[in-house]
Amino acid sequence: METSTLARVLVVEDDKGIQELLRFALLRGAYQPICADSAEHAETLLRETLPDIALIDWMLPGQSGLALTSKLRKEPRTRSLPIILLTARGEEGDRIAGLEGGADDYVVKPFSPKELLARIQAVLRRCSPEHGKGTLSAGPITLDTVSHEASVEGQRITLTPTEFRLLRFLMASPGRVYSRQQLLDNVWGDHVFIEDRTVDIHIRRLRVALGVAAEHMVETVRGAGYKLGARPGAKDHDHPSPPR
Repeated sequence: METSTLARVLVVEDDKGIQELLRFALLRGAYQPICADSAEHAETLLRETLPDIALIDWMLPGQSGLALTSKLRKEPRTRSLPIILLTARGEEGDRIAGLEGGADDYVVKPFSPKELLARIQAVLRRCSPEHGKGTLSAGPITLDTVSHEASVEGQRITLTPTEFRLLRFLMASPGRVYSRQQLLDNVWGDHVFIEDRTVDIHIRRLRVALGVAAEHMVETVRGAGYKLGARPGAKDHDHPSPPR
């Protein structure tokens, strides 16, 4: 199963005109928007898939955006979800209430699409570095997250969307070990029901795509999972597959 390489953005906005403007701006900014017009609708969508960041309007019908934000912060599954509150309430007390209520950033309406995209990028870079836009480098591997191109020793390589997303996730935290379940949750999505052995298959395919100059950088850590090494090293990928 292939997944998009684009970061998923949940937009919770009841004004259809503003929602459409946000959707268009996100598409232009190379994000994948998922739209909801109420807190209740957003919670339904969140049960189906976990986005990479959420834009939540404060003044929603029924449950407010601030109440939704506080609720998401109390749930283990959404506790770390990056959230930006959107509101026309620009007083200092409102900003403080929004940030203390669990928002990672607070954007006052009206705002320019360019400013909003910059805020999204800043929050993702701080909270979810694997979704930062720019160039990631590790040893001979270079990954351009804007053009979605990868190269090894300056030579462009071909990756499927899933391989690109997997490599980007590993390159965001070199040396950090991830279990197969963690990779499934973060690369495929925590509500995608597939065999965890799928990770092993994609790791093998990714190593083939990286070629002899860089395949050994994707390391198997016995009994723990996989990580991106600091440099090409020992051929450890023949070890037994790690546990979940």
